[in-house]
Amino acid sequence: MHDRIGTEGAAAGPRLDPGTHRLVHAPVVPTLLRLALPNTLVMLVQGSIGLVETYFVARLGLDALAGMALVFPLLMTLQMISAGAVGGGVLSAVARALGAGDRERAHALVWSAVVLTLALGAAVTAAALIFGPSLYGAMGGTGGALAAAVTYSSIVFAGAIPLWMFNTLAAVIRGAGDMAFPARVVSAGAVVLVLVSPLLIFGAGPAPPLGVAGGGVAVVLYYAIGSLAFAWRIWSGRGALRPPARPPRLAWGPMREILRVGAASSIVSLSTNVTIIAATAIAGTVSEAAIAGYGAGVRLEYLLVPLVFGLGAPVAAMVGACIGAGRRDRALQIAWIGAALAGGVTEAIGLAAAVFPEAWLRLFADDPQMIAVGASYLRIVGPAYGFFGAGLALYFASQGAGRLRWPMTAALARALIGAGGGWIAVRWLGDSAGLFAALAVGLAVFGAGNAAALLGGAWRVDRRR
Repeated sequence: MHDRIGTEGAAAGPRLDPGTHRLVHAPVVPTLLRLALPNTLVMLVQGSIGLVETYFVARLGLDALAGMALVFPLLMTLQMISAGAVGGGVLSAVARALGAGDRERAHALVWSAVVLTLALGAAVTAAALIFGPSLYGAMGGTGGALAAAVTYSSIVFAGAIPLWMFNTLAAVIRGAGDMAFPARVVSAGAVVLVLVSPLLIFGAGPAPPLGVAGGGVAVVLYYAIGSLAFAWRIWSGRGALRPPARPPRLAWGPMREILRVGAASSIVSLSTNVTIIAATAIAGTVSEAAIAGYGAGVRLEYLLVPLVFGLGAPVAAMVGACIGAGRRDRALQIAWIGAALAGGVTEAIGLAAAVFPEAWLRLFADDPQMIAVGASYLRIVGPAYGFFGAGLALYFASQGAGRLRWPMTAALARALIGAGGGWIAVRWLGDSAGLFAALAVGLAVFGAGNAAALLGGAWRVDRRR
């Protein structure tokens, strides 16, 4: 059983490739930091892509900025599910297979992941095109803001397959212990995007200005080209894996192994984004400036997700490989170290944002009402970011272990407290401060709940979930 949590591995075991051997046997802290440094850089760059788009689109006016604020939670939902949830299932399954020395199974997992990506990406495109406009209206979008949201959404979600494939293939490479190649691809692509995006949005020379649609086109091109680079890396055999060029006869087993972790992880990702979508809608009952202010402020929280993922992916890969090799005590040590690092970094960011909120908010616009709401959000929620970072790190570690029940429970509790409590607070108080207080409490519950579950022995159960 490839996902079982066994006792400590014996000295003898299957022969591992060099990358997996480092994950299982090298000193924890130096190995984790060595893997996390390029991966954190790449995740920050990838997370900044949305900020770059927002910066350029904000120059088009408040309607365009509010329109992107409506689409952004859904786009981040797709990102988090494809990269952190189902992508986490891919990474975990590949790492555990390689940790157990089963390269044949790892190769089967690669092709299974590709097939799942094609199916899920097509489903997302269809759903976004059919239901997107109604959802943006329900979130409070009207007039020019709603029109901008529909335009941008139609283009970005039409490219759901290349976006999802990008994250799937990157997860395969990271599951084999290679964090450097994805970092190079994402960093190079981001540089090109910074040049191409304003060209498509504002036009230059014979190129006509496409407005908010140009930002969507630039993003889709970025993910399509990056997917090709990752596919070349995997199928050329330059890494630890070299799956067959033609897909083998597909079996349900590898797909089930990916989805077993990916489905539970998707609930975590969905709960995070449903909370933010609901909070956006609740802010919309206050004013349009509240939507824009909360949307600008919460982008910093969104930026924490790729930042922690930069550390979380190496944590998941190391934990998964150790679980596959039967080294549960080492896996737990990795989880706690990752949580301490992620919690410390995100808390520092949250405190800085609470003290200097305008330094962040003025990156997007100078509207006084937007800045007032955004500053209120950062002052109230920013100090709780450390709980969010530590909880996310433990969630990624649980992905690697294949144990997602308690992280899923903590995420649902966060959503209930943040969205439900926020709605009640706005109804009683009539402004957004109560909403932000509920969101902060939800983050604290998410982090503390994950830590309590691991302390209580959440990984000790030796059965399939």
